[in-house]
Amino acid sequence: MGKTTGFMEYTRAPLTREPVESRVKHYKEFENSYNADDAKTQGARCMDCGIPFCHGETGCPVDNLIPEFNDLVYRGQWRAALENLHSTNNFPEFTGRLCPAPCEGACVLGIIEPPVAIKGIERTIIDRGFEEGWVEPMPPEKLSGKKVAVVGSGPAGMACAQQLVRAGHSVTLFEKNDRIGGLLRYGIPDFKMEKGLIDRRMEQMRLEGVEFKTNVNVGVDVSADEIMNEYDATVLACGSEHPRDLPVPGRELKGVHFAMDFLVPSNKTVAGDDIPDRPIATGKHVIVIGGGDTGSDCVGTSNRQGAASVTQIELFPKPPSDRPDHTPWPLYPAVLRTSSSHEEGADRKWAINTVGFKGNAQGEVTHIYGNHVEFKDGKFVPVPDTDFEWKADLVLLAMGFVNPIQTGLVEQLQAKGLELDARKNVKAEFGTHDGSYATTVPGVYACGDVRRGQSLIVWAISEGRKCAEQVHQFLKAKVSV
Repeated sequence: MGKTTGFMEYTRAPLTREPVESRVKHYKEFENSYNADDAKTQGARCMDCGIPFCHGETGCPVDNLIPEFNDLVYRGQWRAALENLHSTNNFPEFTGRLCPAPCEGACVLGIIEPPVAIKGIERTIIDRGFEEGWVEPMPPEKLSGKKVAVVGSGPAGMACAQQLVRAGHSVTLFEKNDRIGGLLRYGIPDFKMEKGLIDRRMEQMRLEGVEFKTNVNVGVDVSADEIMNEYDATVLACGSEHPRDLPVPGRELKGVHFAMDFLVPSNKTVAGDDIPDRPIATGKHVIVIGGGDTGSDCVGTSNRQGAASVTQIELFPKPPSDRPDHTPWPLYPAVLRTSSSHEEGADRKWAINTVGFKGNAQGEVTHIYGNHVEFKDGKFVPVPDTDFEWKADLVLLAMGFVNPIQTGLVEQLQAKGLELDARKNVKAEFGTHDGSYATTVPGVYACGDVRRGQSLIVWAISEGRKCAEQVHQFLKAKVSV
């Protein structure tokens, strides 16, 4: 806990942000960590709640020891706070920027007051740790002689690889794209997290012994057989990349794109790559279909590209401002959330059903049409006399991802006995902190979105760490580490 009476004396303070009018002119991060005094005050609000639900089953998936690091920050023991944070989370600079903070939804203080600013404190700890030079490589004291292939370099793959190399195993991290990071690199815009944060973690991991192999699509450039013959264990951390489509009339029109077909080229352009013929929002009326984080990223990127207008629509009704009865504390509250991108400008509409798209003689989308809906008897039904037709020059489908890519690696492993679950995710023991993460192919493990479906970065890191422990135990059975 922090100060005994701190929660009664201090109010929650948000992190400061660059004004909208200036930040939409660039792609750099615009939110600042707390200064030392403000962080101390925010840490002081952590109360002696008895049972800290913030890091229980309904709180932090990566099991951060939140009351402990809040107390350490309050007492000015920054290096100890960093060690505490790193004991459970490999990459708090990622989660401190990108996590939706279920820990804050489970905060006991949040029952009566705004919750402790856990996410902001976490970010401040790790940012100071890098500034002070406290984040250093942790190479193993001895090697096991065992080799592990980790396929996929998103947060699950990175966390798994780092834990395994620190345990003494030789780890190769494979990535099909030209840079490490997965959707952290190419799905998350730089204004939410600059990619230098990934690069400096890569350098730490390289000095610890991780070998990075980019532009290698396992299952295409190298077969599953080759990987399994060369390595003692294989970890699938290749994500859930098959996007949910919208099969309506006009879907084939030019200008209707999956969100990633818009965000990835934009991020590559920001990184300095030349991407010809990429979808761009400049001067266009943009419709974003999907109300989640990916849709929000499309909104922020469209505004920076100079869209004429941005409208984000969602099939479900508008959430309430206050915690509803069906998500009582300490569950993550189903409330209306306004992202920084929404602050920058977007017309948000709820309970909207897209019926189809219209185009011109050149096959380019010009309009979206549909109606308002309400949820009755377990299904969405149209509201009479609510049909609409809106101008649309660019339509971005941001409705989530349904399962991993089935061709290539998954297909080859299926021939070896790999089983999938009902949603076509890779089947592995699921749902408990001590799950085996083992697939139905001996020596092959799975973690992150490839096994649990589309989820949060914090869950990916958690699964990567726990999967690494299971792989380590598997390898220990073969050699004395």
